Amino acid sequence: MKIERIVLSAFSVIVLCFAAVAVGPPTCPAGSAAVTGCGGDGDWEGEFFPGIPDIKYEGRKSKNPLAFKWYNADEEILGKKMKDWLRFSVAFWHTFRGTGGDPFGAPTKFWPWEDGTNSLAMAKRRMRANFEFIKKLGVDKWCFHDRDIAPDAATLEETNANLDEIVALAKELQGSTIHPLWGTSQLFHHPRYMHGGATSSELGVYAYAAAQVKKCMEVTHYLGGENFVFWGGREGYQSLLNTDMERELDHMARFFEAAVAYKKKIGFNGTLLIEPKPQEPTKHQYDWDAATTANFLRKYGLIDEFKLNIECNHATLSGHSCHHELETARIHGVLGNIDANTGDPQVGWDTDEFLTDIGEATKVMLTVVKNGGIAPGGFNFDAKLRRESTDVEDLFIAHINGMDALARGLRNVAKLIEDGSLEELVRKRYQSFDTELGASIEAGKGDFELLEKKAFEWGEPKVPSGKQELAEMIFQSAI
Repeated sequence: MKIERIVLSAFSVIVLCFAAVAVGPPTCPAGSAAVTGCGGDGDWEGEFFPGIPDIKYEGRKSKNPLAFKWYNADEEILGKKMKDWLRFSVAFWHTFRGTGGDPFGAPTKFWPWEDGTNSLAMAKRRMRANFEFIKKLGVDKWCFHDRDIAPDAATLEETNANLDEIVALAKELQGSTIHPLWGTSQLFHHPRYMHGGATSSELGVYAYAAAQVKKCMEVTHYLGGENFVFWGGREGYQSLLNTDMERELDHMARFFEAAVAYKKKIGFNGTLLIEPKPQEPTKHQYDWDAATTANFLRKYGLIDEFKLNIECNHATLSGHSCHHELETARIHGVLGNIDANTGDPQVGWDTDEFLTDIGEATKVMLTVVKNGGIAPGGFNFDAKLRRESTDVEDLFIAHINGMDALARGLRNVAKLIEDGSLEELVRKRYQSFDTELGASIEAGKGDFELLEKKAFEWGEPKVPSGKQELAEMIFQSAI
């Protein structure tokens, strides 16, 4: 969950921060070629995406870049409609706040509706663009950070008022058919959060973070959000020499306990999600990976109150595959949502590219199907255009490609299940446990004395092949 801001110094040193607006010349003059002008209250008089039709399914033979080849929303696969397996969502921050800037270069994207400000009027205009995009793409969910949809102000009271004004417009625009997959508080960009929010050494920061989460949870509930996410971008440490890690972990647990209590108090029935990430921006973040986070939740008695939002790019940064992290979350009973993106193996940072690798998408869907789906979670496109992709049309093409990849992955899983060969290979690999003694061990009754007796009786065991190459062959045949 990243939002980009580029700050240019007098020496043109460019620092990538998260969560702001592209700085560029006003590009929304009256008499624009695309529209008739911009209203003073943030209204855009015309379409934000002129020439872009509603995106339809045309099948795999289509050559139309603005059409789905694999994603057919109402088609039933494995007993559910594709839209119910996938539950796609648009990420507001990357789609409408992404600038194309990086640590070595200035912003490259200046969308026609941007005027170079971070005003309330501009925030309203972006929100209108968001819902036009969602409707043309044919999805019914979106995700947001509080600070990327509404501008910060001098005081918390003023900032909350800004948020209220934008949320009121969002409520009007989404109508009865669209709602947030989830909302989240942005607790990592502002200097006050340089030591973290829930894990800050300063009580005042801890209280401010709590107030911000309280407000964001309220507006997420008001908008009909199905989940609420915590991404601890700075909940960690740079050095243990000046850090009381035990105390910080205790504080974070108390923060989460308070969030659970407030959720119940306001009647918010959405799922609370934690999004693991190993590092970046901190050296070490406390929710390093799925296993670490599940262990934290168990230690503090929170395992029944939270699930995990697994981001594929974060999985690879922690040294795992996305498939591994999803399976780990599933096994622990905490798989709640997926941020569908990927990284570049030649780039060591969080590049947030759209997930388009069909093999990877198929592995992701193997876990989702095994889990029986992820509702009330879904697939959020926490992904951004490449720096060099600057056409408005590219926003649609990127999402279409990502949606098609996961839809194709779902179709591949259906083929694997129908064929049955992969499942049978795995079953045979463990068939020695499908015996009376194996069942006894799995039931917790295989004591060492009995096992020693069997070891003496059987002698040196024969170890069969793992058939990994055959498993890969079967998997590839479905792709």
